[in-house]
Amino acid sequence: MTSEIAGRYRRRADAFERKVAAVHPDQWSRPSPCAQWTARDVVRHIVDMHAAMLRPLGRSLSPAPTVDDDPLVAFRAARADVEAILDDPVLAALPCDTPTGPMTAEQHIDQVVSDDLPLHGWDLARATSQDDTMDPGDVERAWAAMKALPAELMDKLRTPGAFGPGIEVFGPQVQIEDNASPQDKLLAFIGRDPRWRP
Repeated sequence: MTSEIAGRYRRRADAFERKVAAVHPDQWSRPSPCAQWTARDVVRHIVDMHAAMLRPLGRSLSPAPTVDDDPLVAFRAARADVEAILDDPVLAALPCDTPTGPMTAEQHIDQVVSDDLPLHGWDLARATSQDDTMDPGDVERAWAAMKALPAELMDKLRTPGAFGPGIEVFGPQVQIEDNASPQDKLLAFIGRDPRWRP
């Protein structure tokens, strides 16, 4: 029986995979809303984060083409490795030491890479002129989680390099209209400009 966490991850990974599959070859070098990242770099980050979910368990990504060679196949291989953990109750329950404290492997996946998929799906969609509408349930869940974070942790999340060299979790909050949509408010809160266009 699939857990709630595994089901949520699979739904989000399906949505992200559809966006990767819809990118035209000449769009991979387009800029993205993430400063200094191209559309290809967005997928590279997501694949790298899948690898980061495996490391606390002493595992690594299975051999596969790189994001430079084939972004779609690289993502499919990475998600298969993560799904193998989520679908195994023993592996899913293994303890992990994470930058935000100890938790199970499935909790780590749920709070990091699974939560990342809708946000970076927006980045990829916006960079490649696709539908960038996020699932309203994901927006509501992410907004509740963000507002519950202690101020000192949010400051750390906005500090480049606080979680390791080259890691920037959130940018400075972007000012938008009070009557903006929930999706735009979430994006602005984590440092994205909802008005950004390539």
